[in-house]
Amino acid sequence: MPNIPVTTWSLEQTAPSDLLPAAEPEGDIRVVRAEVPSPEFSRFLYTAVGGDIRWTDRLSWTYAQWQEELQRPGAETWVAYDRGTPAGYVQLDPQDEGVVEILYFGLLPAFRGRRIGGYLLSYGTARAWDLADRWPQRPPTKRVWLHTCSKDGEFALENYLRRGFTLFDTKVEEEAEVATPGPWPGAYPA
Repeated sequence: MPNIPVTTWSLEQTAPSDLLPAAEPEGDIRVVRAEVPSPEFSRFLYTAVGGDIRWTDRLSWTYAQWQEELQRPGAETWVAYDRGTPAGYVQLDPQDEGVVEILYFGLLPAFRGRRIGGYLLSYGTARAWDLADRWPQRPPTKRVWLHTCSKDGEFALENYLRRGFTLFDTKVEEEAEVATPGPWPGAYPA
């Protein structure tokens, strides 16, 4: 397959007051922390959310690699549920000196376009800011950052900007085009 240009935007918040929360969506939407590290569940979320937007970097990860990442102190996964069904997730990655990265964020395709994404991003960002409240060995959060790219959903960058993130870096690189993997082969039309 040919190479394609991919633009990556890096964004940040440097104070909790930067967060511009979205309104709570209609319906029975709950966001719950997945407190038991589960490689199976985390891999499900990763493939179900990213399968149609070409998230491929972790498809080859072993069970041990998933387990190691999930068991790090301060690593958290927050899952949005719509009437008991997983709708999307936010994965927080604690880093040095009070920095927290929103490592992964997104919705399963069936839940996009229903205003759940803005709410889930707001909720997850607030949890990044208060991470030290749940992990006393962690320093208070001083910065929350993330990156998104032109392969992500068409409204991803706009959602981050609307939540108060500011752009601090943009890169364009050529990447090999890959087929949309779906959460399993054949789940999405090519």
